[in-house]
Amino acid sequence: MAFHPSTARAVLRCAALGFMAALALASCSAAPSVEDADVPAWKAKVLPAATGIALEDSGKLLKREPLVKAAEVPAGDYTLTVACDGGGKAFFAVSSGGREITEAGAACNGSYETARVALPDGGTVKVTTNSVDVPLLYAYQLVPAK
Repeated sequence: MAFHPSTARAVLRCAALGFMAALALASCSAAPSVEDADVPAWKAKVLPAATGIALEDSGKLLKREPLVKAAEVPAGDYTLTVACDGGGKAFFAVSSGGREITEAGAACNGSYETARVALPDGGTVKVTTNSVDVPLLYAYQLVPAK
């Protein structure tokens, strides 16, 4: 049997189409839903290990209503590390004594962002988490700056 270059090109074209079809099918597989996610396992993967955590929270943001968590935190310099997953963006507002200290945003792609937080006075610190891109997973931790 004689080798024909046009036959080889046709075989390569078919192989390439098959490969592209396989990639398309793989990308269409359903990602695990936010509702079924294991939040502690996800948080352990996306946030860095930390000691001396002053305030932290994680969970599922299923509605567009803000979630607020508060704790007594001493004066000082802190780092707020935030993360979310599920698409879109989440926002984390830090306030103390009725005034906003800072706000951090995180793209919901499973990576984390950090923001500096300076608390001139100790007292009740609130972190408000919200997003219009629900449902999503969120996590944050406020730790003394190094």
